[in-house]
Amino acid sequence: MQFDLAPAAGGPPWRIFLYRPEGPAPEGGWPVLYLLDANAVMGIAVDALRVQAAYPAGTGIAQAVLVGIGYPTEEPYDSVRRSWDYSQPPGRSFPPHRPGGPEVRTGGADLFLDFIEAELKPRIAGLAPVDPARQAIFGHSFGGLFALHALFTRPQAFADWIAISPTIYWEDAALLATERRFAALPPEARGRPRLFMAVGEYETRLAPFQIGRPDAARRQAALDQGRHLAHAQEMAARLRPLGLAVEVTELPGETHMSLLPVAINLALRFALGPR
Repeated sequence: MQFDLAPAAGGPPWRIFLYRPEGPAPEGGWPVLYLLDANAVMGIAVDALRVQAAYPAGTGIAQAVLVGIGYPTEEPYDSVRRSWDYSQPPGRSFPPHRPGGPEVRTGGADLFLDFIEAELKPRIAGLAPVDPARQAIFGHSFGGLFALHALFTRPQAFADWIAISPTIYWEDAALLATERRFAALPPEARGRPRLFMAVGEYETRLAPFQIGRPDAARRQAALDQGRHLAHAQEMAARLRPLGLAVEVTELPGETHMSLLPVAINLALRFALGPR
């Protein structure tokens, strides 16, 4: 099912996609995986879960509730709104993504997280019996940046955090200051969250089909600036001594966009597989 849900304080709605398994829920409720950019990824996630949860002895994946958070559009992404929702304050202003489009603003991550925690989660709990101790969030690119910001600011919001190709470098790597504040918290405030990060092989170097193209030098310069894998590995090395269980993997043969189906499958395994 899907429905549009606007924040109580006013503002444009998000489009919510909900998958609930058939049959009775486990005694403690279903585990839940929240997925950002749902217009792009919800179909992949639902099909991957349905196929594998039907054969748990062969896959290790159990049924769960999937909650996709997207936008009222038929396009896979709403680039303007996600720029605001997924980036941490104070944010900045950028030129329009398209000629004649609106100014692009960043910095709305805390407001978006307020909506998820105070309004969306209670709505989902009213629609399906869920296990509050088995909740996970998946984000890719800017969505991965949001997942990390949320982890560092509200580590009790989810048990499992999945940040795929997170844009840690964004806005002069402002996320790293948020990470340092998280590291300074007492252990009981940090909890023991589990974090999975993945980056495509061709987020470090050009894919074969990109080599020799007119824009090859520009693309390689952007990859060098992003340092997606190095940033993730360095962050993992800092977080593990704090007691966090952190996994980082490189996905062979994948680019920043082509990795999505593989990453979603790994996210299901991480969040819904055996502990």
